[in-house]
Amino acid sequence: MINFILNNTEITTSMPPGMLLLDYIRYERNLKGTKIGCREGDCGACTVLIGNLKNDQLTYASATSCLTALGNIQHKHVVTVEGVNMDNLNPIQQAMCDEAGTQCGFCTPGFIVSMAGFCLNHQQPTYKNAIAAVDGNICRCTGYKSIERALTHITAMMQERDKQDPISFVTSKAILPAYFTGIKERLKLLASQPNGHAGKQGSRFVGGGTDLYVQQHDQMVYADINFLTNNQSLKGIVQQGDQCIIGGAATVSDLIASPLIQQYFPKISEFAKMVSSTPIRNIATLAGNFVNGSPIGDFSIFFLALNAILTLTNSEHSREVPLDQFYKGYKTLDKQSDEYVSAFRFKLPDQNTQFNFEKVSKRTHLDIASVNSALQLVMDGNIITYARLSAGGVAPFPLLLAKTSAFLTGKELTEELVSDAAELLQTEIAPISDARGTEEYKRLLLSQLIKAHFIKLFPLLEVDQLLA
Repeated sequence: MINFILNNTEITTSMPPGMLLLDYIRYERNLKGTKIGCREGDCGACTVLIGNLKNDQLTYASATSCLTALGNIQHKHVVTVEGVNMDNLNPIQQAMCDEAGTQCGFCTPGFIVSMAGFCLNHQQPTYKNAIAAVDGNICRCTGYKSIERALTHITAMMQERDKQDPISFVTSKAILPAYFTGIKERLKLLASQPNGHAGKQGSRFVGGGTDLYVQQHDQMVYADINFLTNNQSLKGIVQQGDQCIIGGAATVSDLIASPLIQQYFPKISEFAKMVSSTPIRNIATLAGNFVNGSPIGDFSIFFLALNAILTLTNSEHSREVPLDQFYKGYKTLDKQSDEYVSAFRFKLPDQNTQFNFEKVSKRTHLDIASVNSALQLVMDGNIITYARLSAGGVAPFPLLLAKTSAFLTGKELTEELVSDAAELLQTEIAPISDARGTEEYKRLLLSQLIKAHFIKLFPLLEVDQLLA
């Protein structure tokens, strides 16, 4: 059985754990404010909030219910737009009305839920964070300016919070319903009850499922699933010596929020902003990105350049596999069906290390890459003592450009060296023409991205002349 709280109602259901939360909300509970749009996580019409109790702290994060399985909400609090309604319009809804932030209204519930998530968030209640809270919501009518104006009112309202707990603040100010104050204790009580199977004994391992449900929606509903994201032993981002250890159930948002990652990768938010949207990053796991095996998997490319080592685990043993040896062909992995990625590790960069990630897609945000690339360099003055370059969209799997990396190593950094490397990499790749671009376009694009790495990392180097 799956046990959770839906708005203000405790739910116990025997529906398949692989069933999507969106379908359960609409068809089993008849809550039609959560809309069906793209069913791929792109539009935000199905946005809900998921409250999770950990270390005695209740936190809320937005999620696309069209890609969230019931099994992943065990012992959690799910909030739909109906769950933020009050006797009259709440201040979030009122701000949208006052600024004419809705026309056809189809997208509005998702925006309202994401805005409520901003109000419940422990981040600083700045306008920048308010805008980021709705980065997964698409409106096809208003042109966004009216919605942005509504967010200025909401931000001003939340800046009175100071250091007060978000839940206490929004309920005391009648921004959200009073029942939110009791959710923490109710979740504690719920978690103390028998866990129920929730798919935990299943034979198929699933993390966030954000790409899996796009590809295999019908098959997943009744699949025998072992949900990994509920396993706290698979969470965490920690440092051990010069190694960073990341749990197999860590999400992209966990990566962005990690003080350790922020320390060593100050531009992590900038890099991650190019990948999906906040609601998807909140549930998508990094290990899932590896196992999906997409030739353009953004974090597969990211961690290939960092020489990540995967830990594959089954009921009997664990073994390590370098990420650059994990891919054997298109969607073919060095992984047995009874294994899952329990963790992965990589060496943290030192003061002589430079790192950059680049991505080009048809849309700037919320789109998969045409070509992406990451580069790690260790410098001794102007000499490259170590280079590791990866690329996606130019081979049947995430590709380590081993020859080009070796070519760069041990050489003085010059414009000519970068130009020569951009030519050499053409011998290592085999892009195909598809909906993301022609072969010729992808070859040219990767060449430009390699030069972009050096422009970003070494702004005094006149590599930008090579882009002409």
